[in-house]
Amino acid sequence: MQVIATAGHVDHGKSTLVRALTGMEPDRWAEERRRGMTIDLGFAWTTLASGRRVAFVDVPGHARFVTNMLAGLGPVPAVMFVLAADQGWQAQSQEHWEAIRALGVEHGLLVVTRCDLMEPGPALAEAREHVGWPVVTVSGSTGQGLDLLRAALDRLTGALPAPDAAAPVRLWIDRAFTIKGAGTVVTGTLPAGTLRAGDRLLLAGEPVRVRGLQALGEPSPQVTATARVAVNLRGVGRDQAARGMTLLTPDAWLPTGIADVRLDTAGPMAADQERAWREAMLHIGSASVAVRMRPLGAGTARLTLARPLPLRVGDRALLRGSGRPIVGVRVLDVRPAPLRRTGAARTRAAELAPFAAPGDPVPDAATVLRWRGMAQRAELAAMGCDPAALAAPAADGWLVDPGTWAELSDRLAALAAAQPGIPVDAARTALALPTRGLVEALAGSRPPLSVADGRIDAGGGLPEPVLAAVGRLRAELAAAPYRAPEAARLTELGLTARVVGAAARAGLLLRLAGGVVLPAGADTAAARRLAELGRPFTAADARTALGTTRRVVIPLLEHLDARGLTRRLDDRLRVVAAP
Repeated sequence: MQVIATAGHVDHGKSTLVRALTGMEPDRWAEERRRGMTIDLGFAWTTLASGRRVAFVDVPGHARFVTNMLAGLGPVPAVMFVLAADQGWQAQSQEHWEAIRALGVEHGLLVVTRCDLMEPGPALAEAREHVGWPVVTVSGSTGQGLDLLRAALDRLTGALPAPDAAAPVRLWIDRAFTIKGAGTVVTGTLPAGTLRAGDRLLLAGEPVRVRGLQALGEPSPQVTATARVAVNLRGVGRDQAARGMTLLTPDAWLPTGIADVRLDTAGPMAADQERAWREAMLHIGSASVAVRMRPLGAGTARLTLARPLPLRVGDRALLRGSGRPIVGVRVLDVRPAPLRRTGAARTRAAELAPFAAPGDPVPDAATVLRWRGMAQRAELAAMGCDPAALAAPAADGWLVDPGTWAELSDRLAALAAAQPGIPVDAARTALALPTRGLVEALAGSRPPLSVADGRIDAGGGLPEPVLAAVGRLRAELAAAPYRAPEAARLTELGLTARVVGAAARAGLLLRLAGGVVLPAGADTAAARRLAELGRPFTAADARTALGTTRRVVIPLLEHLDARGLTRRLDDRLRVVAAP
């Protein structure tokens, strides 16, 4: 299925066209049919010649109902822009087109209707100054050109990019109602992900269950994007769901009340323009939320939302102020640091400057991590960043910016020198780190520091050649921590039997059976990584998880058994006992 929204000035024939294409009445309210004017969102669908199904979200064209229009336009991948041949380009034609551009909708059709009343050439020439999409000329009342329009819709829907069916769900609710015997039902356009009956989702931060699903009026056990979907929610009162709320995959989104954004304006705002935009409405998905805007630098601002929304880096939205044109917004940061210190706003503007101009990229995962210093993998993913693309130090599910890591490493070395044998927990508190694992990883990356019996050993008294050799081993294993060198390579690194013995006694190296040598702390780090498997594992599973060979994994597992970090279940399986 694909979903297409209509757009265009009031009384240009959008609903008539949808009615002619689908045989369905998109105007849901008696008042709309009485007045002959769409007031709220309408929905209809049809099957094209290719077998593709297309659903239409019919939006109102009158200026008084722009909020309703934006609620329907926000989540869709394509638009059917309707222009009447006998009226040409009008005020709401312009406003709807500005919204389409600001939302970054790239796919659509320009449909010139009422061609039975007037030759379409003049209106088409006027529209061509704005819209570069393929054109179809029709008459919704006589049926002229409808077959050509259906064929154009087939080409359009066939060319739309495939959504990510495995993505977390964010369904912006555009209707909520009650069905007798079924309970509360919400509807929306699903732009990515998959919904299944029985799914656990979040609604206003509270867990809910999907009782049943419908797509285009038909029950379905699952619905995959892109789709119009109706979701029957178990145990949810009608007053608990409304337009502008969201159904979310748990733990995959970060509702935020503050966001730093790019304003996609033609140029810098003048002071009087900035004042006019201080209070505005933010439109994203089906939501319309009051915001206060604080300009930061040219093209960037901080928005404080009246209520939290589940935003991600890269999201597109719209700002509307009283009597002001629509301004496109691109989300740059969803968890920005507070601007408390003098000069903090200038510093933040400088950080955002590389992303401030229309057409600029949005921050990637490395940039967002640099702004924070450190972040959990899951948090970065929920922000819309890809943690898998990062080459950054990591421990216990946390990623650390390389610059921050170097600074923390220096501070830890200074602590260990000033307080020999400082406990790991004391160092964690002093460095304001969230987990012990980060301290242990820092010590392991900074020869001659090491961790033994819960304390940090500064490696004092060892000769410089020994410390240098240990440093060379750590550098060699930085990318693959468990690819322990063979004996010949150990010798090349300066790790003779005498050197290995001295470093091991000082707690800098871990010696295992079979001549396997690893940096100190590799055993506890291995146990943490194996615990992430979440199930009993074999030696082969451990070898894969640690990225190593059987030569290394067998003595390492025997060592973990001896330390009580792992426990055998039988001849094949182990579990992590004390990660």
